[in-house]
Parts: sequence; structure tokens; C-alpha cells
Amino acid sequence: MKPFQRPRRTRALRFPAVLAACVLVVTACGSDDGDDASGSGDGDGLGDLTVQLSWIKNAEFSGEFMADSKGYYTEEGFGKVTMDPGPGPIETLVATGDADFGLSNAVATAQVIAEEDAPLKIVGTKFQKNPFTILSLADGGDIATPEDLVGKKIGVQAGGNETLFDALLEVNGIDPGDVTKVPVEYDPAPLIDGEVDGFLAYLTNESITVQSQGVEVTNLPFADNGLPFVAESVITTDQMIAEEPETVKAFLAAEIRGWQDAVADPEAGAKLAVEEYGADLELDLDKEVEQANVQDGLIVTPDVEANGLFTITEDLIDQNMGTLEAAGIDVDAEDLFDLSLLTELLEERPELTELP
Repeated sequence: MKPFQRPRRTRALRFPAVLAACVLVVTACGSDDGDDASGSGDGDGLGDLTVQLSWIKNAEFSGEFMADSKGYYTEEGFGKVTMDPGPGPIETLVATGDADFGLSNAVATAQVIAEEDAPLKIVGTKFQKNPFTILSLADGGDIATPEDLVGKKIGVQAGGNETLFDALLEVNGIDPGDVTKVPVEYDPAPLIDGEVDGFLAYLTNESITVQSQGVEVTNLPFADNGLPFVAESVITTDQMIAEEPETVKAFLAAEIRGWQDAVADPEAGAKLAVEEYGADLELDLDKEVEQANVQDGLIVTPDVEANGLFTITEDLIDQNMGTLEAAGIDVDAEDLFDLSLLTELLEERPELTELP
């Protein structure tokens, strides 16, 4: 897929209605791409594992690639591990059992829970800070503060991104009538061509790619401007949590070990994406290394240094709930987060809280 064509993961999903469509998505996402990310070995009885990624196999999943290539999934008890690339209806694929675990974010997951009563929970998170941003050109819109949005034309993709953008205006007290929202797709060409002043993007994707073309950019990160929420979060079903807690803990253990390695050596994880797991995508190594370094800033925060990877503090949960309220999503924290098994795991294996 071309670098700029990134469907966002915060779109609304109709849980029962998309079930039939998901069969097609699973077929498309699984194909050969899942096979080249499979571990070997019989494991210790937890069986095979299917993980629904949120995007193509790039450096965003360096930790998963580390865990697979170093045999951590197998060591934690799993057999064959299939990583299905996105994009796709992650939450529905997990809720219907087509994937054991998925990587989503708090807004997308909460929306499906609130609208469709989907039996899902976030059990841990990679990104403490979400990567959403309003991207602008430094010599153009130069949108550095929420107030800079006033009087500007902002490219916003349809669906969940509109919900997020509206929430950004709401929490910053900006009248929507003072900003022109322009429908766009996922290619930021309208920004580069001057058709819009700002563009809803990802710090770890479009922002890096535009800069790589020699263009100086300005970012307005949502996480630092009133909309903090976790992303690349591990989701699974209530049934999995209740009936197979050891499977959840084993998966989290392998994930944490993989991400400990990826944080310690971002370039090595990026190379795995370019040379092995995403070899058919013709990824650019320099861009992937830059992405790996940028996302480390979203993963490792003072809270993570204190508590360990994948943990979510009560304060951060409260911040997430404030974002959901601003976005008009009505869900209780206990219906979205269940960190009990992660807590058990880290108490049993304190070495997993260590950072390189």
C-alpha cells in the first residue's frame, strides 16, 4: 500500500452488521502475509495464535516481530503465530473470534462497545500517547496551538476521524464555525499542494513521510492538546479473559519481551519489518527507523519507566475517559479496561517491568 494511504482506526463499526463482511476481510488479511510471521515449535499447550494488526507490517509492529523472530511466543506456550495485517474491522474480528487478540485504540474500542455492546476489553497498551496530529507545513498553516486552527482549512477524513476532530475543537473551546473542515482521503497531497492548511495525520506516518521529502512541518499532537488516549492497545474478549486467563497472560508476556527488545534497539526492529515481515511492501529503511524512534516516545513515558511496558495508570484511564466524553462516547471505564491479568503477570514476573 502506498505510504500515505492510511485508513484510520477510529471509524465507527456496526458490530452485527459487518459480520458477513468480516469473512472477506479475514480472507484478505490472512492470506500469505500471515504465514511469514509465524513462529515454530509446539509450545506448551496454549495452541495456535491469531493476532489482528492495525496496519501493514511495518515498524509499528517491531516488538511483535522481535517476539516472533526470537521465539518468545513459543517460549510462552503458543504454537503457530499468525499476524494478520490491517487495515480491517479489528474490534469485530476479535469480538467474533476470528482473531484472539487485536491492536486497536481506546476510542475505536469504546465506540464499538458503546454502540454495539461488543464483549471487548483493553488488557494493556503499547502507546501511552496516541499518534494523532494536525499536520501542517511550517511555511504554510504552521498550526502549533489549538488557537491556530481558527480561520484555517483542515483536511479531515470521514468517519471516526471527524469525531476526533470535533472533539479536539470541543475540548479547546473552539467554535466549529471558525474552522473549515475539508473532506479528504488519506493521502496528504492536498496539504502539500496548498489546498488545505492542516491535515489530520499520524506522527509516526504522514508526518515522517512529508518531512522525508525535505519539507519542514509543524505538528499539533492530540495527546498534548486535550485528547489523550491510549493506542496500539491489546484487545480481547470478555470470554478469553474469564475462561483463558493464562493465554492472555502468556500473550502479554511475549509482547512485553518483544517490546523490551524493540525499545532497546529500534533499528533492529525496523530492519525486521523491511527485510523480513514486510519484505513484499518495499518499505524504506530510513523511514522505518525514524518511525521506530518516534514511536518510542509514545511508548516510553515516566509512568512506563516506573511501572513497565503495557501498563496504564489510573490517572491515564481517567484522561481517556475525559477524551471519550468529549467525543460523545458513553462507556464506563470498567467496561473498556481490564488490567487485572497484566497486574497479576507483573507481580509474578517482575523482570517484565524492566526497561533497557
